[in-house]
Amino acid sequence: MQKTAQLFDRKVLRKLKVLPEYKKEEVLDFLDFLVDKTRQNVKSSAGAVNQKTKFRFDWEGGLAEIQNTYSSVELQHKATEWR
Repeated sequence: MQKTAQLFDRKVLRKLKVLPEYKKEEVLDFLDFLVDKTRQNVKSSAGAVNQKTKFRFDWEGGLAEIQNTYSSVELQHKATEWR
């Protein structure tokens, strides 16, 4: 695996050498962008795994005004129609 990484590094350096200076700056900016993006992805992935949240019932009673109009089965059918 070390050899593969070294070959990749050499290939990148060869291509980088033929670029004009202003393009090298673009490459550097892009690399900074990728590094930041990777850090954010790793950070959010770690947070999602470690975060324990309880199921919330804040939706409970949200359809109370129509409870006498539709049964739960009728609402399921309506929800299927709306999808």
